[in-house]
Amino acid sequence: MRRELDMQADRIEAVLASHKVTGRVAGGTVTTRYTRFELITPLGTRVGRVSALAEEIALALGAHTTRIFREGEKIQIEVARDAPTAPIDLVPLCARLSNIPPVTAVLGVDEEQTPLLLRLPSPDVTHVLIAGTTGSGKTALARVILASLAMHNRQGALQLVLIDPKGRGFGPLEGLPHLLQPLVAAIDEIPNVLANIVGEMERRDALARQLRRPVDMPRIVVAVDELADLVQTGGRAVEQALTRLAQRGREAGIHLICCTQKPTSAAVGGMLKANFPVRLVGSVTSPEEAKIATGLAGSGAEKLRGAGDFLLISKGLSVRFQAAWVNEPTLRRVADALRDGGRRSRRWGPQEARQIAGPERRNL
Repeated sequence: MRRELDMQADRIEAVLASHKVTGRVAGGTVTTRYTRFELITPLGTRVGRVSALAEEIALALGAHTTRIFREGEKIQIEVARDAPTAPIDLVPLCARLSNIPPVTAVLGVDEEQTPLLLRLPSPDVTHVLIAGTTGSGKTALARVILASLAMHNRQGALQLVLIDPKGRGFGPLEGLPHLLQPLVAAIDEIPNVLANIVGEMERRDALARQLRRPVDMPRIVVAVDELADLVQTGGRAVEQALTRLAQRGREAGIHLICCTQKPTSAAVGGMLKANFPVRLVGSVTSPEEAKIATGLAGSGAEKLRGAGDFLLISKGLSVRFQAAWVNEPTLRRVADALRDGGRRSRRWGPQEARQIAGPERRNL
């Protein structure tokens, strides 16, 4: 392995030199999905000149793709590997964790196999936009987020509202006892549902002003699948309600988790998109779409390999991670366990994980 990595580093430097770009590979990281090389360049080197050589570097290394981006003082060159990636099963992953903060979702693992968590009440999070093409795993990631929230928060502290116009993405979550109401799929019902949530937000705001302190009420997580399609078919009333929740929901304890294949301002609405501090971006089709989805130039999201390969974008920084996975039979067992446990908080230890996960495993 060391010999192969040294050879690849030499080839990267040779490609750069042939295009009159000075650079030296100074180390890197090996994961199951990719090998990352850290490139040190002289002061004043344009990152764009290195990024423009992505295809030439991939050709020299015999790789399908390379993803090139800046991180700190170094340029990172990620080279895709052909080795299959083992699935990250949600329930056993949760069994490894202890003392998860309230209203905190489990996303998966980062490049060092460290569990990655997302605390919704944090001012830097609040609402989450999940973007990616078909096959990127965005709906599967949304299921993981919602299931992990239900697993670690009692019903009296967390309530879920699922809006799924196609009725397929969130269908496996219908058995969770945290649902405030049955899954909402009918287009003509969605405006009223959102209006009721806006009304609840205003009621909580008014009560907080009256009491002159924050009101301790259950957090409400509103999950929307295919956001762009919903905005287009639901019209102005749906967009206005979602925008108001995005702008003012945090103080009232209301959070949005929205999935979309089309994260453009034209499809989603600039005001709505601007209120998602955290983006979870899977594979997209082009550099232009990657820039729109991540809000960053040169993120390389178009080079992601799909099937749960994601970037977490927050405050201009990105973290690549492998999303966890939970299949439908396991979701049903989780829902059954939560209903049997009632309002009591459940500890997901190794023994419970084996009982819940069962023998069924499946790749993303």
